[in-house]
Amino acid sequence: MPEFSHFSPDGAVRMVDVGGKPSTRRLARAEGRVLMQPGTLRLIRDRSVLKGDVLETARLAGILGAKQTPSLIPLCHSLLLESVSVRFSFPDEVTILVEAEVSAEGRTGVEMEALTAVSTACLTIYDMAKSADRGMEISGIRLLEKSGGRSGHYLRGSEGA
Repeated sequence: MPEFSHFSPDGAVRMVDVGGKPSTRRLARAEGRVLMQPGTLRLIRDRSVLKGDVLETARLAGILGAKQTPSLIPLCHSLLLESVSVRFSFPDEVTILVEAEVSAEGRTGVEMEALTAVSTACLTIYDMAKSADRGMEISGIRLLEKSGGRSGHYLRGSEGA
């Protein structure tokens, strides 16, 4: 079982010291889904929600969320992010698939920033469309890929390959 690096030998919480690690190009992709009624998805796609353009607001929220990750997750390092992108697709008539990609040059990964971008974008979709559909469901927030650093490349689904 792997050792949890955020705890000292005596059990105290600590921020991991990344000072001796080499700086490498880091990339992470994550995704999440917002499930809703077909009519709600039509309103969002048609940009007819009274609060405004749900997807563009959610995109901005996702980007800002990635930038605020160290303020939200107690032991995350502050990173100089080079790129954050948030994309939306519609795999069926009731789902918005949110995908975020984050990159940086640094000594620690950007997985938490990608996951935070997705989470924040999904929550913003819910917030902006809740008057039309309080039964929306956020699900499937997960890391898809990460690269860079000592642990190398991770691609969801290729763990056994």
